[in-house]
Amino acid sequence: MWTDARNGSDLLHFPSSSTLASSIFRGSFEDEQALAIDHPANLGHLLLMKKLGAPEVKTALATVPDWKKKGATIVRTYQFNDFPTAIKFVHAVAGLAEKARHHPDIDIRWNKVTLALTTHDAGGLTEKDFALAKAFDALSLRRIHRIG
Repeated sequence: MWTDARNGSDLLHFPSSSTLASSIFRGSFEDEQALAIDHPANLGHLLLMKKLGAPEVKTALATVPDWKKKGATIVRTYQFNDFPTAIKFVHAVAGLAEKARHHPDIDIRWNKVTLALTTHDAGGLTEKDFALAKAFDALSLRRIHRIG
C-alpha cells in the first residue's frame, strides 16, 4: 500500500510482488526496463511503502530463492560469462531501478554482480524490494547469458 508521507493517508494500492513481477516486462528491451507501477510519476517523492514484518519477509524470501537476507537487506550475486555481459546487466538494472525510483546497491567484480535491496525510507524490507528482486532475476534470464 502506498501512503502519503505528509499525513499517512492511503493514496493507492501497490500490487503484490507476484502481480508486479509478472507484469514488468513488455515487448522490446526498452519496454522491459519500464516497471508496471501504476502511480503518477509526480507523486513518487510523497510515497512510502510499509516495512514488512518478519513473517512477511520469510514468505517473500521463498519467492526469490536465490536472494539471501542480510540484516535489513536482501542480496544476490549474479555470475556472467565475462565483464561486458556483467556491465550490460548492470545497465539494464539501472534502467529498471530508475523507472521504479528504487535503487539497489551494486558491487561489480569482473563477471560477478552483487545487488542489495532495502527500502531506506521504511527502515527495512518492503514489497518493493521483492518485486525488484524478481524483476532483476527475470532480466538476468531473459536477455543476458549467465553462468549457472
